[in-house]
Amino acid sequence: MSEKNANSSYNNESITSLKGADRVRLRPSVIFGSDSIEGCEHSVFEILSNSIDEAREGFGNKIDITLFKDKSILIRDYGRGIPVDFNQKENRFNWELVFCELYAGGKYSNNSGENYEFSLGLNGLGTCATQYSSEYMDVTVLRDGYKYELHFEKGENIGGLVKTKTDDKKTGSEIKWRPDKDVFTDIDIPISYFKDILKKQAIVNAGLTFELYDEENDETSIFVYENGIRDYISEITGDKGFTDIQYYETETSGRDREDKPEYKLKFQTAFCFNNEYNLLEYYHNSSFLEYGGSPDKAVKNAFVFAIDKYIKNNGLYKKDEKKITFSDIEDSLILVINSFSTMTSYENQTKKSITNKFIQDAMADYFKHQLEVYFIENKIEADKIANQVLANKRSRETAEKTRVSIRKKLTGNIDINNRVEKFVNCRSKDVEKREIYIVEGDSALGSCKLGRNAEFQAIIPVRGKILNCLKADYNKIFANSIITDLLKVLGCGVEIKSKHNSDLNSFDINQLKWNKVIICTDADVDGFQIRTLILTMLYRLVPTLIKEKKVYIAESPLYEITAGKNTYFAYSDSEKTQILSKIKGKYKIQRSKGLGENQPEMMWETTMNPKTRRLILVTPDTVENTQEKFELLLGENLKGRKEFIEEFGHLYIDLSDIS
Repeated sequence: MSEKNANSSYNNESITSLKGADRVRLRPSVIFGSDSIEGCEHSVFEILSNSIDEAREGFGNKIDITLFKDKSILIRDYGRGIPVDFNQKENRFNWELVFCELYAGGKYSNNSGENYEFSLGLNGLGTCATQYSSEYMDVTVLRDGYKYELHFEKGENIGGLVKTKTDDKKTGSEIKWRPDKDVFTDIDIPISYFKDILKKQAIVNAGLTFELYDEENDETSIFVYENGIRDYISEITGDKGFTDIQYYETETSGRDREDKPEYKLKFQTAFCFNNEYNLLEYYHNSSFLEYGGSPDKAVKNAFVFAIDKYIKNNGLYKKDEKKITFSDIEDSLILVINSFSTMTSYENQTKKSITNKFIQDAMADYFKHQLEVYFIENKIEADKIANQVLANKRSRETAEKTRVSIRKKLTGNIDINNRVEKFVNCRSKDVEKREIYIVEGDSALGSCKLGRNAEFQAIIPVRGKILNCLKADYNKIFANSIITDLLKVLGCGVEIKSKHNSDLNSFDINQLKWNKVIICTDADVDGFQIRTLILTMLYRLVPTLIKEKKVYIAESPLYEITAGKNTYFAYSDSEKTQILSKIKGKYKIQRSKGLGENQPEMMWETTMNPKTRRLILVTPDTVENTQEKFELLLGENLKGRKEFIEEFGHLYIDLSDIS
């Protein structure tokens, strides 16, 4: 037996249970999902949800939230006030049940038609759990002509219930507390969380106003949607939707299984179709269902069924064409469901998904029927929806073909020496030293190959003017062998931003095989254009290389000036003038020829020797400015390009004389 086993015992006295506040303070993740900032955020929502439930019952139409500099929080509602006085039935004070007893509350009989029929809080955990997890909590309740006050510290009540007669006719509950750093690893809840959650609650509680005051920034924000989800959908779609907003609401009842109790369900939904935005959001009893669950399954089932049926009935599928999927619909769908039920099966206490089978089936059947009626009564909109969904589908399928094609071309373990024509590698395996020269044509390849340092300089030629990657779609781009060869040689994959091709995004800068990517073309109009097209390709497909300062342009001299035994190279007319002013005696000027006609020694000295060459680092001033220039010069803006040439073309006219 090991020493550890000999000195330890596991017997009847080894089993212990957590009691009182320790049930939450020592294991917050069980209640709140985590002990980090997410758990702290959820503890706040537990208090907020009780005020929302009260407002939904018709008591109070405003909730105030104050965030203090010390990270304490205050939530005030104008409802009936939490019952905190003595409870004859339980023979205890209600404040003890509400604030100190897990699984106690006023919402267990919601399916019998009593209070809180459609409630956010069902489990009787939230208020008590938040109190237990706070450094302190102060409670003030106005009801029945009295003011009730309570004070808690680290889960323990201090001083009992203080009850004072008051002439104040207002009613409501105010809770101020500070989440405890002994419970949560972080209590600095960002203001963005409050703004997000309050906006969502305003969306699904039509007409309920949330006023948020941030003490640290002295900022007040108000959230209210008078018409709930209809106003929200209208806000999102703006004037970009190609259908009108559809709004439906219904109420029904049913059961999840024959032997289970019947319960009530009501829901409202609003949706429209839009080519620029898409959104799916589900709320149940005001809780945002991040993972959806039953409503999400119902929507996917019903929308695919109804739209597929319409496409088939109207002969819109091509011969042997595959059926649409929900992703084809989702690309253009903006939809929000706001549902309520008297019985709810949440996936867990954090309420991010529901699993009720009846809710799923009832919603699916309702949507199938409503969509069928909608399509019959709105033929023009139905055709727009069907055609757009088919367009999304065909785009997705084309993207899938492209995906397969590019993966075949850009992946695998075959040596690039063997699969990239005319690529000349270097000997070094040290990426920090390796350089790749992208040169213009086979003739330049020859002179650069002879003039380079083969230890660390590699060369790949491009043949003629490559494809304009700003104008071409991805299918055409990846069908171009020049471009795919360049991408293979770079080795870092591609960056894809389009919706349907996003999973082609294989870029990893750590896989880049070069420390410098150097564009080297002739100093003439054709060379400048080829240089620009290569830069455009890099900007479109691997923009991070530019951002990370990996891309350079090799300057080629315009003039070779010989004076006696000395040779000088001028890279501009001003440099030529400067050199000539220093030469005493006779000299000879020769206009630079193409790179392919240069002697290897000249190539090394002027273009490839790290000590004497001139490299221009390519850096975007800003993403917006770079994109604007590329779009102007190489994109679809013909009018803008014409105006630019008319205004500035004379500044570049002398380039046409370069040969």
